[in-house]
Amino acid sequence: MSFNKYRNSQPFILAACILLSTAAAVTMQAQQPRQYTAEDYAAAEKFMAYNMNPLAYQGAVRAEWLNDGRFWYRAADDTGITYMLVDAATGKSVPAFDQAKLASALQSASEGKIQDDARQLKIAAIDSLSKDEIALTYAGARYRCDLAAASCKLTSPAAKPPLNLSPDKKLGAFIRDWNLWVRNMETGAETQLTTDGQRDYGYATDNAGWKHSDAAILLWSPDSKKIATFQQDQRKTGEMYLVPTTNSHPKLEAWKYPLVGDANITMIERVIIDVNTHNLVRLKMPPDQHRSTICDDVACGGSTWDDVEWSPDARHLAFVSTSREHKQEWLRVADTATGEVRQVMTETAPKFFESGNGKVNWHYLPASNAILWFSESDNWGNLYLYDLATGKLKNQITHGDGNVTQVLRVDEKAHTIYFLGVGKEAGRDPYFRHFYSIHFDGTGQKLLTPEDADHNIKLSQDGRYFVDSYSTPTQPHTTVVRSADGKLAMEVAKQDIGKLVAAGWVPPIPIKVKARDGQTDLYGMMFKPSHLDPAKKYPIVNSVYPGPQTGSCGSREFSAAHRDDQSLAELGFIVVCIDGMGTDLRSKSFHEAYYANLGDNTIPDQVAGMKQLAAQYPFIDIDRAGIFGHSGGGNATGAAMFNYPDFFKVGIAESGNHDQRDYEDDWAEKWSGLLTTSADGKSNYDSQANQNIAKNLKGHLLLAHGTMDDNVPPNNTMLVVDALIKANKDFDLLLIPNVAHGYGAASQYMMRRRWDYFVRYLAGGIPPNEYEMKPFAAVTKILSSGPSADEYTDDLEAIPEP
Repeated sequence: MSFNKYRNSQPFILAACILLSTAAAVTMQAQQPRQYTAEDYAAAEKFMAYNMNPLAYQGAVRAEWLNDGRFWYRAADDTGITYMLVDAATGKSVPAFDQAKLASALQSASEGKIQDDARQLKIAAIDSLSKDEIALTYAGARYRCDLAAASCKLTSPAAKPPLNLSPDKKLGAFIRDWNLWVRNMETGAETQLTTDGQRDYGYATDNAGWKHSDAAILLWSPDSKKIATFQQDQRKTGEMYLVPTTNSHPKLEAWKYPLVGDANITMIERVIIDVNTHNLVRLKMPPDQHRSTICDDVACGGSTWDDVEWSPDARHLAFVSTSREHKQEWLRVADTATGEVRQVMTETAPKFFESGNGKVNWHYLPASNAILWFSESDNWGNLYLYDLATGKLKNQITHGDGNVTQVLRVDEKAHTIYFLGVGKEAGRDPYFRHFYSIHFDGTGQKLLTPEDADHNIKLSQDGRYFVDSYSTPTQPHTTVVRSADGKLAMEVAKQDIGKLVAAGWVPPIPIKVKARDGQTDLYGMMFKPSHLDPAKKYPIVNSVYPGPQTGSCGSREFSAAHRDDQSLAELGFIVVCIDGMGTDLRSKSFHEAYYANLGDNTIPDQVAGMKQLAAQYPFIDIDRAGIFGHSGGGNATGAAMFNYPDFFKVGIAESGNHDQRDYEDDWAEKWSGLLTTSADGKSNYDSQANQNIAKNLKGHLLLAHGTMDDNVPPNNTMLVVDALIKANKDFDLLLIPNVAHGYGAASQYMMRRRWDYFVRYLAGGIPPNEYEMKPFAAVTKILSSGPSADEYTDDLEAIPEP
C-alpha cells in the first residue's frame, strides 16, 4: 500500500485526529493566561514606599539647623519619633525635650485640635529652642512653650491666607482684596500697605497659570522694614476654565492662564514698600516679564521671590530680568528710596539661560563690589565674578567639566564660595552631588565630601559646620557633621536597613547605556523581580519623564522605594528609567539635545537603551515593551506609542501635556522658543502635538486625566481622544472626577489600574478583580511619620511640572 493510500484510510485519519486534538489541547494549556491573584498584588504592594520606608527609618536623618549652631532631627523607628538635638561644636546628641510633656501642652493649647501622642508629634519647624522654652510651628499654627512648666501658648493660629513672615518673625505679610497687608504676630493687629490693587492687577499675587495660590510673593529686607514685591498685571491675560462634576449647578472655575503664543501675557511692575510709613516706590523701568532664571514662575519654591537680593543696609535691591523666551538676562540694581534703576550686565544664551539647578546661583556682593554670576557659556555650569560698578568680567572662578548646581554660601570676608557640584569627579556617577569650596579668584578649589556617593548637604547659618548625609541608590545613608574645611567633626547616624532586607527588599541596579548617537553615556536604574528566574523572559516597562527640567530617575540618594517601580517589577516585569539626552545635570549641549523639538521626549534614547539592556540581559523580552509616565511623562508616553508603534506595545499616559500650545506659556517657550506661524497656517509647534500623530497607534493605550487639573488642563488629553476617534482607533480612557494634576485620594486607584493594564496587555495575564490598595489616608499617615515631616510628599507619585 502506498503511503498516500494509507494516509487516506480511516484508521490513519482517526489517529491523526487524535494526535492533532492532543497537540491542540497541549498548546491551549500552554497558552492559558496566568490568573494573577490578590496575593500576587499584595506581594507587589509590599514594596511600595508606605510599606518599605518604615523599615528603613532608623538612622535616617533630615537635619534642621537652629540659629545657635545646633540642629535637630526626627529619629524614627518602630515605636515612633524621637526629636534629637545635636551640638556640632561639642559632638553631643541628646533628646531635644520631654515629648510627653510637650504633647500634653500642645493638646491643651490647641483646644484638642492636636491629637498626636508623644511619639507621633509632627513639628514642622522649630524657631528657637533652649532648656526652658521652645518656639515651634505645628499644623500651620505657631506656639511658644514653657518646657519646665509644660505649658504652651498659641501665638499665631494657622493663617488663611498664609503669612509670609519677616526675618525677625514679628510681622506676617498677606494678600486681601488684591492688596498687601501685614499682621503683627504678637497682637494680631493688621495694617493695609497698598490701596490701589484691583482684580487681576494686585500686589504680590501668586499666579503663574499652571500654579496659583493665595500666598504673597515677596522678599523682606534683612531689617524687616521693607518689602520688595510687584504689582502683577493680568488684566489682558487669557483665562482657563474648568467645571467640577456635581449633581447640581456646577461652579465655573476660571483663572488667568497665559498660553504659548498669546499676544498678552502676565507682566510684573516692581515695587518697594516701606512697612512703617507705607510709602511705595515703583521702580523706574518698564514692566518685566513674569519669569525667573530657573523655573516657570517667579517663586520657584515657597513664597520667596526669586532672582531678587537686598543689600545688607536695604538701600539697594539687585534683581535679574528674564526675556519671555528665557534667552536673555539683565542684572540690575535699584535705589530703593528713589526707584532709579541701573543696568550692571547682561547675558544672552543661544537657546535658553538657566542660573543653576533648583536654586538661583547669582549673588549680589556690594561689600566686594562684585556680582557672582552663573553661566553655561563654556558648555558647563560655572561661576564668574563681575565688577558691580562696571559690569565687566573680573575672572572665571570654576573651570572644567561638571556643573556647579547650587551655591549654598558666599563668605565675603574670606572671599570663599561653598557650592554643590555634579560630574566633577572622574569615574563617579555624574549625578552624584559633592560639596566644594573655592576662592573668589578661582584658586583653592577643594572637595569637602570625599566619599564616592551622593551627598545631601545642610549648612549651618554661620557656615562653621555642615551636615552631610551621603548614600547611593544601593547603599543607605551615613550622616556626619563636618567643619567648613571638610574635616570630620562627628558621626551622627547610620541608616539601618536590616529589617528592609529581611522583608525581601532588593536594590535597583544602576545601569549605563549609550544614547541614540551610539557615543554619549546615559545613566539610569533597572528594577527586576526579587524572584527573578534568569531562564524566563520578562516584558520590559519604561518609566519615563522627559524633562527637559529634570529626568526620569530623580535623585541618586538611597530610597527604600522608587514610586511603584519595584512593585510593578514584582508582577513579572523589568522596569527601567533612563535619563535621556535633553535632561538636566549634564553638559549644556546634552541639555539642549532636543531644544525646539519637544516631540522628541528622549524617546530615541529610551528605545536605544532598552535594546542594549535586552542584549545584555537575556531575561528581557524586548518584543514586549511598554511605557508609562505622568504629566510630561504622559506626553512622552503618547509620543512613544505614536512614533514607535511597532516597538511599544502598551502605554499608559497620565495627565499628559500632549500639545504645548494648550499649556502655560513660560514652560514651553523656554524649551521650544516662541510660537511662529507661517502663511499656510503651519507652526513650529506642530510636530510636538500628539494629536497630529495619534493615527499611528497600533498597541494598547490608556489615557488618564483629572477633570479639575489646573496645571495641565484636561483639554490636552481630549485633543488626543478626539484624534483617536477620528482615526477609528481603539484605546482606553479614564477620567478621574474632581481631582487635579496629582490624583490625591484616587492615586491608589490609578496605580492599581496601571498594574492591571500592564498585566493584561503586556504580560498577557488576568489581573485579580478590583484589588484594593491600602487607603490613601492610611498611606499619608504612614509616610508623614518618618524622619521628615513632609516625607509623604517625596514618596507618593512625584508630579514634577508639567
